[in-house]
Amino acid sequence: MIASEASPFVKTGGLADVLGSLPAALARRGDEVAVVLPRYRSAEVFGAERIWNIMPVFLGPHRFTVAIDQVIHQGVRYLFLDCPPLYDRAGVYNEAGADYADNHIRFGLLNRASLEIARNIFRPDVVHAHDWPAGLAALYIRSGFAGDPTFFGVKCVLTIHNLGYQGNFPASALGDLGIDPALYYHPDGVEFYGRMSFLKAGIIWSDVINTVSPTYAREIQTPEFGFGFDGLLRSRGYKLTGILNGVDYDEWDPAHDAHLPAHYSPSDLAGKRECKLALLDELNLPRRVDRPVIGIVSRFVHQKGLDLVGEVAAPLAEENVALAVLGSGEAAVENMFRYFGYVRPDKFGVRLGYDNGLAHRIEAGADMFLMPSRYEPSGLSQMYSLRYGTVPIVRATGGLEDSVDTETGFKFRGYAPSALFRAIQEALGAYEDHQLWQLRMRRGMAKDFSWDVAAARYQELYRS
Repeated sequence: MIASEASPFVKTGGLADVLGSLPAALARRGDEVAVVLPRYRSAEVFGAERIWNIMPVFLGPHRFTVAIDQVIHQGVRYLFLDCPPLYDRAGVYNEAGADYADNHIRFGLLNRASLEIARNIFRPDVVHAHDWPAGLAALYIRSGFAGDPTFFGVKCVLTIHNLGYQGNFPASALGDLGIDPALYYHPDGVEFYGRMSFLKAGIIWSDVINTVSPTYAREIQTPEFGFGFDGLLRSRGYKLTGILNGVDYDEWDPAHDAHLPAHYSPSDLAGKRECKLALLDELNLPRRVDRPVIGIVSRFVHQKGLDLVGEVAAPLAEENVALAVLGSGEAAVENMFRYFGYVRPDKFGVRLGYDNGLAHRIEAGADMFLMPSRYEPSGLSQMYSLRYGTVPIVRATGGLEDSVDTETGFKFRGYAPSALFRAIQEALGAYEDHQLWQLRMRRGMAKDFSWDVAAARYQELYRS
């Protein structure tokens, strides 16, 4: 596997969670897995063994010297590329809000060096590239390494975790990457609206394109969700599939979650009431345990649909409900929630920033969990919510559509404040029947979205 981040070493988003869990699940099922990623300054790489001191890697006109450090984690070999001129920086992709100008070189090297590792350290049957930073691997295998017996019969899988991030660069980047414009810079190659695209290279030259839920695999073939790639993906629909992400139940399970004041399970839900009272206290909300609490834990970005929450905030404040909100991101969204918390502190308990422990306590202490996303390739929070007996209210898109059904949650389709508000009102109405509500909770808690289930589907994909 080739990726730009993996938990617990370096994380900026959900991609890292996948690379921290899927490889281990595959290893438990008998596969040998190695993951290649950069050794950033911020990477927490403890107990690493240097297994290669000086590996020369050529990228177009550039020559880099790379060292390889290895960590064995949960039965998986994580191989870190140590190249300080490219990776010894404050950020992973950007700094002070601006992408690094040489990201095409930084991640071009990740692709080339990964193939040198495949030749010299770990001989693969499958090269599995994750998102745009690994998008050139299949092209390099089919071009510069085409005659290398290492790659005879090797198949390439590209997983698109979020089509909104594409790795598009000026055409001049081709020279730095050692890609011949005469052969590859055209509409049937890496050219994408006057730029060159890492992701497009992966889509064209990989044997299989995979994304992180079946519904998202269908959605990205439409103009609404395709970000300009919908036509290309429709033409490659024969090799496009979707596998829903899993969740780590070792970390996310109310029966033994270390972040909670009390534990509970489907057979004994009493601890959830204690979690709710503790959450109300933590967020300075009135101790009204009979009043439903809706949780929101999110990045505050355009994708997450939180503008809809702003549109319904006034009528929502008049309902018998409170909101527990945690997140950070765009200043406008932060200011919106800051304002709600100021004018209605009895209804909006708001914490801005990242707090992993509080995220767990909101999942456990809330009665419902809200995800009104514009699009959601897979989503994890709704699966955590189901395990915690916290009934999801979601927009029916991507992985939200695939993981929440009418017996375990509430869904709305149109991206409109009225549709969101109707779904919330339906949930609040259902909450009044506590016996049926507990039945709904238990159905959700019984769902299995473990990585072992997802890994079995990936194994089928590899063997196909």
